[in-house]
Amino acid sequence: MEGLKVAFAKNIQELRKSHNLTQTELAEKLNYSDKSVSKWERGESIPDVASVKAIADYFGVSVDYLLEEEHDEKPDSALSPRVIKNRRIISLLATMLVWLIATVMFVCFASTKVFEQSWMVFVFAVPASLTVLLIFNSIWGKDKHNFFIISGLVWSVLATLYLSLYQIANNFWLIFIIGFPAEIIIILWSNLKIKK
Repeated sequence: MEGLKVAFAKNIQELRKSHNLTQTELAEKLNYSDKSVSKWERGESIPDVASVKAIADYFGVSVDYLLEEEHDEKPDSALSPRVIKNRRIISLLATMLVWLIATVMFVCFASTKVFEQSWMVFVFAVPASLTVLLIFNSIWGKDKHNFFIISGLVWSVLATLYLSLYQIANNFWLIFIIGFPAEIIIILWSNLKIKK
């Protein structure tokens, strides 16, 4: 337990200083007293689990990061919680732009009857929006989220191909078999430990 207190003390102090906060300012943001923050930084106590999670979320790090003495990677100390939140909003705005374009195309196709299956634009919007999310997550997000995004992307591309071409070929549902080895590759790739 003493090791956890020491690691937590060192990490919270480094994070607080990297965000240019005083103990009082951090205490106010976390709804604690400055005496509590001071005790944490001296290694005299450690907050409850819910508070540790709230602190990790505030600084944009994992709970593990707060409790470990050694870190594989350092958090981007220049990022404030506001910057992190803004990056998430920008990523979601870009994704919603894909859906706005799909909706405009649907309205145009449906009203002019140029394209019989105008609803398919929404099917194509799924892999397109996952691609946008993957790009933004690769730039700003956590690498562990890429696994889920890439998995969704593979299955949505297969579903899009199936819905686009199932009327042309018999047994076209077999295309989904491609997803299984692809998923295994994604799982193996996500378990690689690559040093940055």
